[in-house]
Amino acid sequence: LALTPISAFRPRRWKGAILNNKSVVKLEILENNKRPVSASADNLEVRNVKSISIQQDLSSKIVLLYDSDHSFEDRILNEQFKY
Repeated sequence: LALTPISAFRPRRWKGAILNNKSVVKLEILENNKRPVSASADNLEVRNVKSISIQQDLSSKIVLLYDSDHSFEDRILNEQFKY
């Protein structure tokens, strides 16, 4: 599960994270009238969010191809922590 900011500049210096595919992220917006929040997933964006629960849809299946010399876990760690 990839968690990334909508804006490249906010929050500052945060480049996102790769989470376990069973993770659930819950956000409660405390002052949504003062600081409007938008959330997007794939091609759907929702504005003026008051709360949101984010989790992976495990019913969708794909085939992922990658180099057998590098494990998928290594690729995720390299993408997340090496620049």
